[in-house]
Formats: sequence, C-alpha cells, structure tokens
Amino acid sequence: MTEDEAVAQAELREVARALETLCLQLEGIHHRLPVPPEEDAMLHGEIPMNAAMEVRTVIECVLADHLRPVVRELQDAASYRQPGEEGA
Repeated sequence: MTEDEAVAQAELREVARALETLCLQLEGIHHRLPVPPEEDAMLHGEIPMNAAMEVRTVIECVLADHLRPVVRELQDAASYRQPGEEGA
C-alpha cells in the first residue's frame, strides 16, 4: 500500500467516526421524542402524523437507509487490503 492510500484510509476512518457520532446524536433526538399512543394509526396513514412522529420516522429512515450504510462502506474501504498484503 502506498503512503497516499494509507493516509486516505486514515482519513476515511476519521470520517466514519464523525458520522457515527452524528448517528448517535440523531438517535438521542429520536429517543427523547414521545411515542404517541396513535403510532400504529399514524404509520398506516389512518391519521396524520404529529411533529414528533414525523421527526422520529425521518430519523429512523435516514439512519437505516443512508447513514449506517455509509459508515459501513467507509469502514470497509478504510480497512481494505489487497490480497497478499499484510493484514489481509
């Protein structure tokens, strides 16, 4: 591995850690918001969502569909080794 590649991987690890911190912040917001008793009806579109439910739902989707996959991809790239390289 070249020095540039090693530096890039170290930078990717830093970005992944920063994104993990962001995920934790979003999870904290999510957990602080109340779960309305009408949650199931809201999720099925039977009644409109309130602000707390909308925020909780958006956070869940952003984490599951975007941020967590990005963190995993960056971590994988940061630890990639070509076959035959030390640590492979």
